[in-house]
Amino acid sequence: MGKGDIKTKRGKIFNGTFGVSRPHKVKAVPVEATKKKKTTAKKKASK
Repeated sequence: MGKGDIKTKRGKIFNGTFGVSRPHKVKAVPVEATKKKKTTAKKKASK
């Protein structure tokens, strides 16, 4: 197992590929983007 083995982390680094043994870094998502905006519109009372 070494540079030529694509199932190992070293082999992934050597080949420049990604996968289960060397996953991509996940970008952080801002907290505001994940929360749904609350609607504050009030219904008008009909007379």
